[in-house]
Amino acid sequence: MISVTTMLNLAREEVTQLREEGADVAALEALLAGLEDADETRRTEIAHAFWTEAEPLRAALHDSPTEPSDLAGIHAARAHGPRRLGGVHDDVLADRLLGAWLGRCAGCMLGKPVEGRTREQIEAILGAAGWSELDNYFPPLDPAPEGMYYPRPDDPCLLGNITYSARDDDTDYTILGFHLLEAHGPEFTTGHVADAWLSRLPYHQTYTAERVAYRNLVDEVPVPETAVVMNPYREWIGAQIRADGFGYGAPGWPEKAAEFAFRDAALSHTKNGIYGEMYFAALIAACLAVDDLDEAIQIALTEVPAHSRFADMVRDVVAWCAQDADWDTTWKRIMEAYGGYHPVHTINNAALVLAGLLHSGGDFGKAICLSVRGGLDTDCNGATAGSVMGALLGAEALPKQWTEPLQDTLHSAVQGFHVNRISHLAQRTMEVAEKVLAG
Repeated sequence: MISVTTMLNLAREEVTQLREEGADVAALEALLAGLEDADETRRTEIAHAFWTEAEPLRAALHDSPTEPSDLAGIHAARAHGPRRLGGVHDDVLADRLLGAWLGRCAGCMLGKPVEGRTREQIEAILGAAGWSELDNYFPPLDPAPEGMYYPRPDDPCLLGNITYSARDDDTDYTILGFHLLEAHGPEFTTGHVADAWLSRLPYHQTYTAERVAYRNLVDEVPVPETAVVMNPYREWIGAQIRADGFGYGAPGWPEKAAEFAFRDAALSHTKNGIYGEMYFAALIAACLAVDDLDEAIQIALTEVPAHSRFADMVRDVVAWCAQDADWDTTWKRIMEAYGGYHPVHTINNAALVLAGLLHSGGDFGKAICLSVRGGLDTDCNGATAGSVMGALLGAEALPKQWTEPLQDTLHSAVQGFHVNRISHLAQRTMEVAEKVLAG
């Protein structure tokens, strides 16, 4: 049974979420304004009244023609695209899949020490280290900048201490996505995703939308209602970080990768939360088959609703990166246009990833460093940028300073995958991809 305190905490986030979707939330805000002087009985009444009044507002917005949450609606609202690309030689694909896995792990490890930090705080950390640029894993600092959280000097994610890719939800879900395709094939369902979470993913290693959906599953809320019942995080970044395994499993087939991602995202997200996962799954699938990042970015854009807020953001960032002489200028534009979203929302973080990729000049290290240096959800953004660039460049082209410290090892909280050889995961992913492409 969900507590009144939790219901009210979620309610505050729901007001913001509904406002972003275009609802008039004045009545809900007035209801919550009565909390300050309320006793426990009145708090309980307010909590239940809030969700009773909020649900019709959410439901009225659910079937938006420009931002649908069903696959048929999404397909109807997307632009024309190639859907499936030409094949790639097995040796090249194997190298690119390994590059994608390694890139995701390296980018995640780069971002972990500064997760949740602002750009200004990251700059302060670099200054304390005597670094003018971010061009390697973050170093140990003793002491850390005053008044700021920073990992202990012996933290396994800091430069000189790294001997494996540490457990993180950004790589747990990559493993789960790959596992779903390996275990159930390309016909896996959202129900299979739910079963995999319950049997293989610890509840306390889930956050925001995933934790709400997990709790809904335990409470026997039917799929896909799990994505909307008391879930104000339904457009946050949680689904976007789950995209990669589905892109790996459908190389050169962005439409299929996006469809896989939809089935996964529908368990916990709606609208732009779904589009973030579909977009990056499609982008990675395209990068595994083409040599041009700009081309892949445009291909992926055709797999999400053309007039959604997410698609508008992609077009904005692509245009800004083409106009701006440097990443800093684009970063400022992103923060001005999209900085009002929560720091772990899908749209603003996807914007930072795209800016990092497009200003990288094809340099893997620069791509992940820019994506992390922008702040917000740094481990997510570094991981996604690393996965995209690794898929595009392949493992052989990745600088050893980023890959060798990982020692081909990835730790995970996923049951049955606690300690993994990254190369083994890539090899098994290749086998999965061959079956998907043959289907």
